[in-house]
Amino acid sequence: MALKTVHLTPLSNNHNHHHHHLNHHSNNVPHPTFNNCHHLDDNDHKGDPDNNKFMVIGHRGTGMNLLQSSDSRMKSIKENSILAFNSAGEFDIDFIEFDVQVTKDDCPIIFHDNFIFTKEKGEIVEKRVTDMTLDEFLSYGPQRDPNKVGKPLFRKTKDGRIFEWKVEKDDHFCTLEEVFQKVNHSKGFNIEFKFDDNIIYTEEELVHAIQVVLRVVFKYANDRPIFFSSFQPDATLLVRKLQSTHLVFFLTNGGMETYTDERRNSLEEAMKLCLEGGLNGIVAEVRSILRNPGIVKRIKDAKLSIISYGQLNNMREVINAQILMGVDGAIVDLVKEIIAAVAEVKNENEVGKGEEDDIKYSNLMKLIPGLVQP
Repeated sequence: MALKTVHLTPLSNNHNHHHHHLNHHSNNVPHPTFNNCHHLDDNDHKGDPDNNKFMVIGHRGTGMNLLQSSDSRMKSIKENSILAFNSAGEFDIDFIEFDVQVTKDDCPIIFHDNFIFTKEKGEIVEKRVTDMTLDEFLSYGPQRDPNKVGKPLFRKTKDGRIFEWKVEKDDHFCTLEEVFQKVNHSKGFNIEFKFDDNIIYTEEELVHAIQVVLRVVFKYANDRPIFFSSFQPDATLLVRKLQSTHLVFFLTNGGMETYTDERRNSLEEAMKLCLEGGLNGIVAEVRSILRNPGIVKRIKDAKLSIISYGQLNNMREVINAQILMGVDGAIVDLVKEIIAAVAEVKNENEVGKGEEDDIKYSNLMKLIPGLVQP
């Protein structure tokens, strides 16, 4: 596919139990797609393709916190917080993405990492989030009660470095129930089920965690647009079996890393999982899409949706490329900037219709920093 010439530059700094039918979707059931991003139930996805809108989804609200980054925007607002979600909701985004885990006493909480870190007597102490009670989890970081002081909060990077978790606008941790009650109801939720890649879960363990979350979702969702996702293949299949109200997407880095579970190692395997399991689409690392542009048409021809994630989504040219490729949307950190970029791309593409594309996709890949390297 030919694309217009681009010059790659980063964006500048400017418990009630609710019963629901178990449901197996057969391969004969059509897979809904995001033709109309404001109607995300399994029965209403027949919007006019000419009116398709590229969706912008706020990553953990207004973006993840990169404490090691020199970019102040990555440390502006505490990720996965009510403050971050409502701040993102001030912009024309379609969904807010966030991570859900379940505490030891069965409360769905919003937190990304598997472990939480603090400092006691000068030593860093770590604890698995799912081994905590709700009260213990909430005792970290800023407190709701101004008279209380929370445990100091630290974060460990993938390369092992530890940083104090400091942001310009901080906020206390929150539960899934609070998010439903306190975040702008017009904004959809992309709820990611978080599971540890280093743990082999039994089906019983997965079902229990999923059901705990679903009880809160079905109690408070009302007509809010929602779709679920997870990197854990069996979890996505179980979410599909345990409910049929909301869409379910498989999260994959599309081969950017290698796993023992083959289902996680390519976009082709992701497609196979979706089609066999009755899932609705794929959320893929953007580099895996850019390296294999022909996969987008194959995914769409299979009546599946395709959304991207990854740090390259903070570059307007990468967003532009995906719009031209037919990707349905992107999960982004720099919400304000990308919203503006999408509006600009729409205007440019309208004006430029019929113009000859003067650069092919293979040339675009060479221009994108970091694309060649995993």
